[in-house]
Amino acid sequence: MAAGVAAWLPFARAAAIGWMPVASTPMPIPPQEKRKAQDGLIILNVSGTKFQTWRTTLERYPDTLLGSTERDFFFHEETNEYFFDRDPDIFRHILNFYRTGKLHYPRQECISAYDEELAFFGIIPEIIGDCCYEEYKDRRRENAERLQDDEEMDMNNDVTPVNLTYREFLWRAFENPHTSTVALVFYYVTGFFIAISVMANVVETVPCGTLPNRSKEISCGDRYALAFFCLDTACVMIFTVEYLLRLIAAPSRYKFMKSVMSVIDVVAIMPYYIGLVMTDNDQVSGAFVTLRVFRVFRIFKFSRHSAGLRILGYTLKSCASELGFLLFSLTMAIIIFATVMFYAEKGSTASKFTSIPAAFWYTIVTMTTLGYGDMVPKTIVGKVFGSICSLSGVLVIALPVPVIVSNFSRIYHQSQRAEKRRAQRVLTHPLPVSSLPSFRSVSSFFFFFWLLSASPLCPLLIHT
Repeated sequence: MAAGVAAWLPFARAAAIGWMPVASTPMPIPPQEKRKAQDGLIILNVSGTKFQTWRTTLERYPDTLLGSTERDFFFHEETNEYFFDRDPDIFRHILNFYRTGKLHYPRQECISAYDEELAFFGIIPEIIGDCCYEEYKDRRRENAERLQDDEEMDMNNDVTPVNLTYREFLWRAFENPHTSTVALVFYYVTGFFIAISVMANVVETVPCGTLPNRSKEISCGDRYALAFFCLDTACVMIFTVEYLLRLIAAPSRYKFMKSVMSVIDVVAIMPYYIGLVMTDNDQVSGAFVTLRVFRVFRIFKFSRHSAGLRILGYTLKSCASELGFLLFSLTMAIIIFATVMFYAEKGSTASKFTSIPAAFWYTIVTMTTLGYGDMVPKTIVGKVFGSICSLSGVLVIALPVPVIVSNFSRIYHQSQRAEKRRAQRVLTHPLPVSSLPSFRSVSSFFFFFWLLSASPLCPLLIHT
């Protein structure tokens, strides 16, 4: 009506001041508003919070609870409204889906509660909008991983049962150092000897002056051979005892022996035992020196005691596809640029690009942004393609890095949440002290092996 009057108002003003006569035709009839019937407006009471909408709005999606006749089961005749004992905050987003046809994920809501509300109202989560779907998938994956961790924690419950066998007790102590005092003692003792072994492996190569009858400077390992041998013997004895106890207590010895950490343990201690049975032959001694390099694998034993190294390992495992793509891309680029650089530098007499395999080294150090400078192009064409090679290496390496960083952050936060839940569970369920061996017996156990490996054994083994 207001629109019709506004249309005729200029003509009325013009006629009033004598500009033009009023039109003889009657003014248009104002449009009548089409009011919806009162029964088309329904009230939805969600845990005390009332929402109003049109019935046709809900019936646009007949496959859902609110759009079908199943909602009549929730109709309350006394109040003439539909009552749902659900979360009203999440229902706002569900009702907005009926109004606009777009489903969004509220970031501040729990993913499990959101999925429960969608399942209750019969809405599939695959219709979530593109603006929220990626975050919804990430939150859902994190929640699934958390639930899996909770199931594993329930299976390997930190609370030690009273009727636990000694073999099961040992395995739990090795796998989880926070289960008992014995596990903590073993955790710190093995960690201490791993650190001592790695430090000794480094220090024995440091120059320690010259002998009276020799002018050549010798290393500390040769100058103090007896001390380093005794120290290495003590460390190897602890590592051997640890490996044997793990093998005895393992639920499946076959799976334990073929695991990666078990192989690392064997490789770390085998050079010591091989050196005991070797003769003084120069060729055999040279092979033994090469074999001593494998002692550096003892540092990987820290991964069993370090949460950070485990997180790094899980990150690399989860990024296997991205790392494979990176390796494949680098390999292709290295072969292409090595071939181009060889033919570009073929006419130069001072070029070091003697073959395509020789050019591999240049392309590798260039694409990884190292640039040693031992091989450089001499021709203009070679310099141009060398620049393209360096820029291509930056792009190829930089592409998978954000994915690896995001996976590391996700696994790190997941580990932190697991540690907090484990700490809360330990506080709510204290350890039964009566079922655990005493600290005195554990200390005596390690003290015995320390004496065995430290005092009389070293001179005896040296003389043999």
